[in-house]
Amino acid sequence: MKLTDYLEKSAREHSHLCPRQILGVRMGLCGLKALGLPANQGNKRLLVITETDGCFADGLIAATNCTVGHRTLRVEDYGKTAATFVDSHTGLAIRVSPVLNIRELAYHHAQNEPRHYFAQMQAYQVMPDEEMFTVNEIHLAAPIAEIVSRPGVRVNCDVCGEEIMNERETHQKGLTLCRACAGNSYYQTPIQLEAKQTNIEQYHVQT
Repeated sequence: MKLTDYLEKSAREHSHLCPRQILGVRMGLCGLKALGLPANQGNKRLLVITETDGCFADGLIAATNCTVGHRTLRVEDYGKTAATFVDSHTGLAIRVSPVLNIRELAYHHAQNEPRHYFAQMQAYQVMPDEEMFTVNEIHLAAPIAEIVSRPGVRVNCDVCGEEIMNERETHQKGLTLCRACAGNSYYQTPIQLEAKQTNIEQYHVQT
């Protein structure tokens, strides 16, 4: 497939084409090249960890065929247009990020386009990889087997009783806990909020 084919695929799924999608497609192809892998055919050998969601992630998906549904795409939302590409067979992990002055370089490659948005649209399609990206081999904080885990493994949380899949439970004081009940949660239930408020009030009484 040509670059334009991947861009058309991304635009079709996203309903339009924008600079971040182009950046995602280019980065996806760069990551595959760095690992020495052909375009992913859904065999789950490639794992992509994107550091933001939105348009950029759609570009990555178009280039790699990795998706959340196939458990080959993970989102670690750092708010960065960067991604790590992992060969699950070898454990090799490559992080690709834009060079710090990528926008300024883009304007240089599209000098006849005064509108920055459209200058990026043009330039990101023609700039060489070495001008666009920083490519580094990295070491994952957890083994690839732990990140991917074993599908189909299920346990129940000893506190809330909800089912936990894919070995995402934690163990504290002999209890099997989901991450929310273990204190690592993006939400709080009414009971948790009430307990927190009670602890605050008791603290103020004591002090």
